[in-house]
Amino acid sequence: MNTQQELVLLSSHGAWNLHGSAAARFSQANDYLGYLSDRNYSPATTRAYGYDLLAFCRWLHEQNLTIEAVDTNTLINYLKFCKESSVPGRPGPNVMTLDGQRADGYAPATVNRRMAAVSGLFTFLAMRDPCLPNPMPKGQESRWVSSAQRSGLLGHLATPAARSPLRVREPRRLPRSLESDEVIALFQGLRTYRDRAMAGLMLYCGLRAGEVLALRIRDVDIGGRWLLVLGKGSKERRVPLDVDVAGVIQTYLLAERPESDEQRLFLVAKGANRGLPLTAAGLRTIFRYHREISGVPDGHPHALRHTFGSALAASGVDLSIMRELLGHAHVNTTARYIHLVPAHVKSEYDAAINRQKQSH
Repeated sequence: MNTQQELVLLSSHGAWNLHGSAAARFSQANDYLGYLSDRNYSPATTRAYGYDLLAFCRWLHEQNLTIEAVDTNTLINYLKFCKESSVPGRPGPNVMTLDGQRADGYAPATVNRRMAAVSGLFTFLAMRDPCLPNPMPKGQESRWVSSAQRSGLLGHLATPAARSPLRVREPRRLPRSLESDEVIALFQGLRTYRDRAMAGLMLYCGLRAGEVLALRIRDVDIGGRWLLVLGKGSKERRVPLDVDVAGVIQTYLLAERPESDEQRLFLVAKGANRGLPLTAAGLRTIFRYHREISGVPDGHPHALRHTFGSALAASGVDLSIMRELLGHAHVNTTARYIHLVPAHVKSEYDAAINRQKQSH
């Protein structure tokens, strides 16, 4: 049974659906993906849910099961399967990371995202037919409520939703920011104004890679030094534009950007796709090349954003301002950057120890 060929995820007119000879067995997954599109979920989010459901449906197909036959025990077995699966192209199962995890396995966040997609599918099916049992068990309440729950007249009465116990424990890691010498080495290898502008927007304005790619020409106010950024969940925010980055963008527009009717700011510079919007895959290729030539293996786009966040924390910027600049939905996410300021922690520690010694 070649499940890889019998079940695939394809896009048609912006909608993601399962296709193949086995797709008819899992039509409920396509109904759910269509429901997400009807709720105005972004194509990227729908695509992510689609690939997570593709993995689930392929596993069901290999087990000769249908979605209707899934019970809680089936989901427990699927969680075990995700935890034990290997990622193609990674070192073998005998290679371990420093925290004792297999180097070839899926990250805990990936496993939990897959289970969240499955949970959403069965919540949708139970909503459509209340008589259907939901095999996904409910667990303890989450630590916060969503922005949608907080909105409205009675938003202050919202209670956190229950989280399924079918998830794996995720290690809490601090964001990895770049050292100053790493930033210098990475930027010295950027030869085009386009690449310098994109890296500058991440490092000095805190934009995500997707937000950089989504920028339109009219979103950049070079004179007023403001950016209109379209973040996650189609949430707009205004971000100050660094003066040096503004100059690089202006030079890019005047001297380097290809002639095109496209409204996106950053375009492909050469090749068959010259003049078309730069894609996420193209951006990853650019940074992969510059990481190699600069000798900065951690020079990923998101590391530049983390460096911006840690710089704000080190400067003592208010947490609410940091959250607005970074476009975080929850202040808990922003608070992680406070831990990236060891100098402040050490000074407070030294002051406390000195007071303790003086009292003795």
